[in-house]
Amino acid sequence: MQKKLSGKWALVTGSSRGIGQQIALGLADHGANIIIHSREIQHAKDTVALLEPFEVEVQVVAGDLASPRAVQKVIDAVETQVGGIDILYNNAAIVHEPLSIFDQSKDLWDRVFQVNVWALIELCQAFAPGMKARGWGRITNVTSSIAGKPEFTAYSVSKAAVNKYSLELATALTGTNVLVNYVDPGWVKTATGGPDAQYPVETVLPGILVPALLEDHGPSGRFYAAQDFRVLGISSP
Repeated sequence: MQKKLSGKWALVTGSSRGIGQQIALGLADHGANIIIHSREIQHAKDTVALLEPFEVEVQVVAGDLASPRAVQKVIDAVETQVGGIDILYNNAAIVHEPLSIFDQSKDLWDRVFQVNVWALIELCQAFAPGMKARGWGRITNVTSSIAGKPEFTAYSVSKAAVNKYSLELATALTGTNVLVNYVDPGWVKTATGGPDAQYPVETVLPGILVPALLEDHGPSGRFYAAQDFRVLGISSP
């Protein structure tokens, strides 16, 4: 029986661990071929191993999204290895150290926005036109509902920018069957979220996959909360 995403190629940024790794596994379970992205090739080995039981093709691309040059390197590697992609999950992001809102320097803001916003935009600009030309695409930008935490203002504002960009891109692609949505995984236990986070990382599934599994010409420009879909029994008490 053919699975819903069989034959589709998906690029998941930041998929060597954590939320991105869960996204890659979930997409593979629905039949998608996976392009793992990490800062270094060797960092992807755990996700590669976890994908072995799935009957899908797997490629790896590497590049630190903190470097504009490396972002282009990732784009070039994807195009060389598989050509165009059908599914893009912009998951990679950085969170800065907690600082007074008055002490968050321009250098910090630049560093956060390069990874969380500018790299995301470049990847969308690189791959969305091909999706539009083929009449099928799913772009999901991972966001955060963080609020009331001024010590993380640069991070929270970067995610607000992700939300607004997602809405504008969705509007630009209206009627093309390239659906652009944004999803909050919730506060989960990862290297970024920390050990005190509310949910185990596995609880991002199945909700974080909802935007990739939408029917043709389905909702676009929508916000989803992955924890709204979590499977009973695997969430934290």
